[in-house]
Amino acid sequence: MGLSDSEKTWLIRGLVVLLVVYVAFVGYIGWAMRQTPEKFARVMSHMPSAVFLVLPFETFWTHARAGELRPGDSAPDFSLLKLDKSERVQLSSLAARQPVVLVFGSYT
Repeated sequence: MGLSDSEKTWLIRGLVVLLVVYVAFVGYIGWAMRQTPEKFARVMSHMPSAVFLVLPFETFWTHARAGELRPGDSAPDFSLLKLDKSERVQLSSLAARQPVVLVFGSYT
């Protein structure tokens, strides 16, 4: 017992619709991963756990958050509050006066 022509047509249409929805969803998640961490967290807070099973999530995340800095590029400008919370220090103002070395890591 095979499928009739109309059943095949509906099956193909259904698969095309599923493929379009999947591609749109992947695009939406890819867009969200390139947003600020706060916006990405808001988007992901509405997602069911199954998202992690149907998307190559780790690969997406690695590519989306890789950044575009290359060796020798200047670091993007940013400011941070001093430990004593007395004032903000901006990278560009420090770099204008002297060389600056940025070290990121966990000391816990």
